[in-house]
Amino acid sequence: MTSSYIIGLDYGSESARGVLIDVVTSEPVASHTHNYRNGIMTRALPDGTPLARAWALQNAADYTEAAEDILATLGRGKTVLSIGVGFTASSPMPATQNGVALSQLHPGDPHAYVKLWKHGAAQPYADTINSRGGLFLDNFGGKLSGEWLLAKAAQIADEAPATWDKTDRFIEAGDWLVWQLTGNEARSLGFAAYKAQHSEVSGYPQGIVPGLSQKLSPPLRVGSAAGQLSNAWRERTGIEGDAIVAVAVIDSHVVLPAIDAVSSGCLVGALGTSAAYLFLNENFRPLPPGIEGVARDGSVRDLWCYEAGQASFGDTLAWFIKAFPRGDTPAESFRLYNNEAANIEPGANHLVAVDWWNGNRVPLADSGLSGLLLGLTMETTAVGIYRALVESLCYGAKTVVDLFEAGDFTIHRILMTSGLAQNNPLLVQIMADVMERTIEVPEIANPTAVGAAIHGAVAAGLVLSYPDGAARFGARTFKPYRPRMENAAVYRALYRTYRDLCASDAMRDAMHSLTEIATAPAVRAEPTAAEGRPVA
Repeated sequence: MTSSYIIGLDYGSESARGVLIDVVTSEPVASHTHNYRNGIMTRALPDGTPLARAWALQNAADYTEAAEDILATLGRGKTVLSIGVGFTASSPMPATQNGVALSQLHPGDPHAYVKLWKHGAAQPYADTINSRGGLFLDNFGGKLSGEWLLAKAAQIADEAPATWDKTDRFIEAGDWLVWQLTGNEARSLGFAAYKAQHSEVSGYPQGIVPGLSQKLSPPLRVGSAAGQLSNAWRERTGIEGDAIVAVAVIDSHVVLPAIDAVSSGCLVGALGTSAAYLFLNENFRPLPPGIEGVARDGSVRDLWCYEAGQASFGDTLAWFIKAFPRGDTPAESFRLYNNEAANIEPGANHLVAVDWWNGNRVPLADSGLSGLLLGLTMETTAVGIYRALVESLCYGAKTVVDLFEAGDFTIHRILMTSGLAQNNPLLVQIMADVMERTIEVPEIANPTAVGAAIHGAVAAGLVLSYPDGAARFGARTFKPYRPRMENAAVYRALYRTYRDLCASDAMRDAMHSLTEIATAPAVRAEPTAAEGRPVA
């Protein structure tokens, strides 16, 4: 009998990875990772065109290059029944009517490229939209984030109207990739609802950005088939079989079925470059103040999923070990810092940090904020600072839990997944201590890619439901991290200090002022005669 397989693709901020799963044994048999050729463009385009501060772009050509490499490596000559895609969001891009990336046609135009989720230059446009208000904000705490699609569309329309006029389709990069693979423009309800405020009742918001509604299209709920892999892509990759491609899913959401988070009362944290927190509920309840958004059928079918997050998580620690390395490689630096930080008792480093290194998602939705380190003394060490940064990430996570519980939501189970949850046990243990809750970490390799594969299996009808897919292909064991109650009192005090700092209007005003100073054009006074100016 010919073996058959399913493939899951996981597109992150720096790279894409794929996993190949045997349909009969339900076991992953291979995986492959591809680093993007151009990475995250923050300083210049590939042709050298400089970028302004707070820009973060990507090249859509990197996504198709990654797809060809991964699909060919995993699937050449194999019978592939389905392909699922998880994609970092919100990362929208302009395209033509036929799906050609505008950056391919105009490589020197910054606004023609993908605006990655961490593109902070769109925040002022989000602020303007928020000031006007509207019913479309009701399920999103009354405010947009600058990370989302509407703000980025507004930026292009205002700053590059000629580019906006050339944009036939403004589309999430994940949806665009599915379009490339199948030849069909099949948008995901997850992207549309959480990142473009689409409503089942009223559709996309109207009157926000000129011409935007004509550049969008109706979405399909998760687990829907976008179509089969096109003949052109079969030739490029050597894939055989039906190869049904599912609509894309937000990368932090796509993991849910892989870790058995398919029932009401689960709170999941996807701890990656940023962190996303997802709470599943069978019945709709009003959005708790501070939580980002809620939608049904955008993450797992037939469940409402409430979304929150931290704009900076793993990249905060990655910045620190890059700026202050202790080993010859990042992995060695992480190992050394974690080993030494584990020996510091809670509070002994005399530090509290605020985790806004890339802005704040919850509860402020303000990408113009920045990080803070309080309590520096002549005895402060690099390891002490590292520990404070780890703790700050845990305080941010506890803030999310507090917001849900303040909204009278009952959390039955907390799971943490993705790279940091699996690779940094110190962080997860401190998080359990801070929350005073048991945290489970699924013991499964490549959970996000496996989750994408399960979405593909649902779309192809290989499993009847997400719970069936989770039972067949998902995690089977979970590692519990139980709180060490001897640390609880100290962490309660530190957390109160953290929350007091976060509530400070003066602190936030200072952060905004620093951002304004840093982004203002440089003005140099005319030199005086004493400085060497010629005197008539």
